[in-house]
Amino acid sequence: MENKCRTSSFVDELENVEEITTEVARLGRPSVPSPLRKRDYPCFVSDDDRVLLLASALKAVSLCREGHLPAFELAGPRGNIYFDPAKTKCAIVTCGGLCPGINDVIRAIVMTLFYGYEVKTIFGIKFGLRGFIPSYGLDVVELTPESVARIHEYGGTILGSSRGPQPAEEIVNALDRMNVSILFAIGGDGTFRASKKIVEEINSMGLKISVIAIPKTIDNDIFLVEKTFGFDTAVEMACEAIKSAHTEAIGAPNGIGLVKLMGRYSGFIAAAATIALREVNYCLIPESDFDLDGERGLLREIEGRLERRGHAVIVVAEGAGQKFFRDQPKETDASGNVRLGDIGKFLKKSIEEHFVSQGKEINIKYIDPSYIIRSVPANVDDSLYCGNLGQNAVHAAMAGKTDMMVSLWNDRYVHIPLESATLHRKRVNLKSRFWMSVLESTGQPSLKND
Repeated sequence: MENKCRTSSFVDELENVEEITTEVARLGRPSVPSPLRKRDYPCFVSDDDRVLLLASALKAVSLCREGHLPAFELAGPRGNIYFDPAKTKCAIVTCGGLCPGINDVIRAIVMTLFYGYEVKTIFGIKFGLRGFIPSYGLDVVELTPESVARIHEYGGTILGSSRGPQPAEEIVNALDRMNVSILFAIGGDGTFRASKKIVEEINSMGLKISVIAIPKTIDNDIFLVEKTFGFDTAVEMACEAIKSAHTEAIGAPNGIGLVKLMGRYSGFIAAAATIALREVNYCLIPESDFDLDGERGLLREIEGRLERRGHAVIVVAEGAGQKFFRDQPKETDASGNVRLGDIGKFLKKSIEEHFVSQGKEINIKYIDPSYIIRSVPANVDDSLYCGNLGQNAVHAAMAGKTDMMVSLWNDRYVHIPLESATLHRKRVNLKSRFWMSVLESTGQPSLKND
């Protein structure tokens, strides 16, 4: 893995491999012949098929315990399944912020359940976990191949979404009332934590309900996932915004194009778009601290750039530079996330005030395409990826797997326990080849004075 230029570098994060659980829980022994057998399906896999935690054999051996190479369960259809399709009811819920590809995942789950496993009852839960709570009065919709046939052509989620926790006991009671055997939860780390609580409540009530998570976050910051769906589309759309900022910058004296992109804690979108486009001069992400003032600060660097080239393009992730908002009151959103200071508007104002104080004319154009990016349909690559995630989620669920997420790892689809998926947040490794590519593309130096 160290030799590949990926958007994620896990070498540092996986040093303590002992804490990563790889064994996936299951509800019981799968003894029902899979309906896929009737199609002479050639691609069955077993629980003994594994994917190494680290692609580098040398690194894996150095981290192995008692001669055992840590590895994840390979995803895919099993020859025998746990649930009887004729008696199985499923539910799908989407939580958190919007992201390109959610509808593609929903469609893949429905089509695979209906045509692959002959499951006829599939519920769509409206507006996230609220849809389980009777006091909200939200209807449950029935999903069929006809109702999802073209949803992949549209952004967002046909089920709606919401943020914030809901009582796990009420959620499980709702699942029990509906006789649901499988819950597919599409969401990020907050959804994973909620799913863990749902699993614990299911176990305490002695129920046999499978909970399968599909990782969704446009920021690409979920641990043990090579790349989350929607990320490629987000980078593609971010590049369009950066192109516009570059056009504006070169079209005016001392033009500055400033683009704010998503990335609360991890700057993958900003960094990947910077590498892809190579028209960015400064890429600012949460993982890399920077100063505004001083000899090596951003403002002095912009001065030099304008003197040399007459224009500059700056890309900043929304979570960068939060130290400049330390004195502001801390507020949280419905999910419990701290509301970030608006680094885009702060930088625009700071740059303008700096050059005004020097009596120099600049022309700065500020672009924030966040809601446009997250609301568009998935591109072709993401759509294909979403289809594979949805299909493998169904295969895992029908085999009786639970308390897990489906992930792409080392170019293979695998099962990862939710316990391990929630250990850390994935962040850009500043010592990785990926970040070095950003620095080589921009030519930016360290923006710290110390």
